[in-house]
Amino acid sequence: MNHKNHRAAYNKILAKQNANSFFDELHSPFNKAMALKEADHCLYCYDAPCIQACPTSIDIPTFIHQIKTGNVMGAAHTILKENIMGGTCARACPTEVLCEQACVLNDDAGKPVEIGLLQRFATDHLMAKSVSHPFRRAARTGRTIAVIGAGPAGLSFAHRAAVLGHDIHIYEARDKAGGLNEYGLAAYKMADDFAAREVDFLLGIGGIEIFYGTSLEQDLSLPDLSLANLSLNNLQDKYDAIFIGVGLGGTNDLGLDGEAMSGIADAIDFIENLRQTDDLSRLDLGENIIVIGGGNTAIDAAIQAKKLGSPNVALVYRRGEDEMGATAFEVELARKNGISIHLWSKPIILHGKNSITAITFEHTAIKDGKLTGTGEAYILDCDMLLKAIGQKLAGTGLQDLATKDGKLVISENYQTSNKKIFAGGDCVLSGEDLTVQAVEDGKQAAIAMDIWLRDN
Repeated sequence: MNHKNHRAAYNKILAKQNANSFFDELHSPFNKAMALKEADHCLYCYDAPCIQACPTSIDIPTFIHQIKTGNVMGAAHTILKENIMGGTCARACPTEVLCEQACVLNDDAGKPVEIGLLQRFATDHLMAKSVSHPFRRAARTGRTIAVIGAGPAGLSFAHRAAVLGHDIHIYEARDKAGGLNEYGLAAYKMADDFAAREVDFLLGIGGIEIFYGTSLEQDLSLPDLSLANLSLNNLQDKYDAIFIGVGLGGTNDLGLDGEAMSGIADAIDFIENLRQTDDLSRLDLGENIIVIGGGNTAIDAAIQAKKLGSPNVALVYRRGEDEMGATAFEVELARKNGISIHLWSKPIILHGKNSITAITFEHTAIKDGKLTGTGEAYILDCDMLLKAIGQKLAGTGLQDLATKDGKLVISENYQTSNKKIFAGGDCVLSGEDLTVQAVEDGKQAAIAMDIWLRDN
């Protein structure tokens, strides 16, 4: 079948389908019997290493014991009091290199407790059954805080700050909240519109208002807030404190001639487009797709492209498999889905006039501790190139704050160089590309800001 006929056949399948209806979930959720059986494997360790391995310090043995004894609502409360976005983290967190890797059952060459699926079982149960939010706000403090960005860090911060009694105004550049949970994670990890449902659940605490379509990069008219435009200067005049959780809005380029040709896009934009479209047949997909990068975004983009019907999808990474940002589970998942993986290769020439047609790659090696080209090259046909080589801080509006290596510098108390402005998540120097770490940053920053506000 030629490319035109192949694409037409797949478009009939994809027509009028969105990501929620088309993609099957990566992991099937536990039912009650499965959850009870799995919970029974937990040894309820004293000083459990799985807690230490969890960035949000969830008391994992306790919540598993609560499931085992039939107290599923209590288990969910144990999870959510440390990680209010425990539902997303149960779906997308790399548990295989965090809590599950730390499980002591691994020491006997056994199988670790499936903590992620147990966490999902508990949080899903609460979200489906609870008629009221599981947490209550403290007495209102009279303080109002501005939050820039409604991603995992900003939402986690807002929830914890609201619990502590503060009023929160979130400014979000897009028309939906959730950040990468809504726009950047693979659809097969976030099926059934879960990101949006989790945001609705989180906002149930009260005291949080979101203003969409607003960012530090725009001049806006917000007469109800007496703001001529959204900038850190005028926000400081209107709010008692500010939290920045903007993530990394910019993307890195390859630095090669021809990068502006059609058929070349950022992988994160590709994922966003397929997550947000209501008709997957409208996506412009190539026959020979190459994804450059070695992280989770690269894997997510490659697998989804393959599932959407692209016959030839390759992932190319400049170093070896052990250096890839994606976990071994994610890499093996790519292979199981028919992704061709090329290691120790870097792009050096983009071929094509108006549209990309092929890419020349040079083999790489480590010499004297540095990555270098070997001089050996090969060409791969390509009519669609997706770049997943990292993101960078889109610094417009943040230029007055101290940065290092392209990220905001913060203290141990999450304060930026301006003591009234706190920050967390991917945009800060210590930030990791993990939803669970962004959630922890937001939580801890809210606690630190609450202490600061009480002293100022």
